[in-house]
Amino acid sequence: MRVLFAGLASVGHTYPMVPLAIAAREAGHEVHFGVGEEVHRPLAANGLRPFRPADAFYELYAEDLAPELARLKPDLVVHGWGVPGAATAARQAGIPGLWHGFGRLFPDGIGLEMPTKSGRPHLDICPPSLQDPDFLANEDRVALRPVAFGEPGELPARDGRPLVYLTLGTAFGTPELLATAIKGLAELGARVVVATGRVRPEQLGAVPDNVTVRAWVPQADLLPHVDVVVHHGGSGTTLGALAVGSPQLVLPQGADQFANADAVTAAGAGARLLPDEVGADAIADHVRTLLRPGGHTDAARVIADEIARMPSPAEVARRLPDYADRG
Repeated sequence: MRVLFAGLASVGHTYPMVPLAIAAREAGHEVHFGVGEEVHRPLAANGLRPFRPADAFYELYAEDLAPELARLKPDLVVHGWGVPGAATAARQAGIPGLWHGFGRLFPDGIGLEMPTKSGRPHLDICPPSLQDPDFLANEDRVALRPVAFGEPGELPARDGRPLVYLTLGTAFGTPELLATAIKGLAELGARVVVATGRVRPEQLGAVPDNVTVRAWVPQADLLPHVDVVVHHGGSGTTLGALAVGSPQLVLPQGADQFANADAVTAAGAGARLLPDEVGADAIADHVRTLLRPGGHTDAARVIADEIARMPSPAEVARRLPDYADRG
């Protein structure tokens, strides 16, 4: 069977789809991935045949993908929530398709077209306890365990102290906010690892000895070793922390991050600080609480157990022909 994956050319949208794409390839299916060149390197490294449809760089439109569907003639299209144009192109070509979510259903009004009420099933990587109740009740969902994906790299050394990971992702964050967070976290006596994302490390100046600052860290490999995650509330980091049972402090900045922060807080698996509440002392106080045994850690581990029970990418990959046959 030939499967075409299609997504937005960003880590936050493409990486959640990669584990299933790899599992589909390992199951013997021919896999192609239509996406902008920004994320081609890790896709090619995993044998996923990335290509850029038409002149697409970030977004994909139906007219970008239509010629590629005629050329490749896939049996199934797996289209990310961020590329409704890919769903339209597949529907117009008479090719069965599946939506692929990137986390909790995002709220309306953040600049993405809602992928609901289309009649097509959703590969849902959000544990049901955190998913939007209306989405659970009204959409055809295929549960899929979220598996962190990232390029491998060297991990910072552990030294016996608690490990706190700070990231504001690749699309959000400012030197000022990172510096504020570092100031608060440095007071805890923990080992602090910072991924600066779009901020250049040199913009942060000198940092305390217990803080390691890097432009990029292998997040998927690091998360299993982390005691607390302090982050922006992106879906990938939120689910990655939950999957390993690490409590989190969310500092939402935009997009779906406020909704993710609310869900994590409501589940007891972490805390949040809204932009007008953020300060070094507030961050330190919250993380100090999150580092204590019980409470938030226990709640995070309950969700980790829930995630572990969700069907793996390999299990779902074996079922993909069933969805191709629906066409």
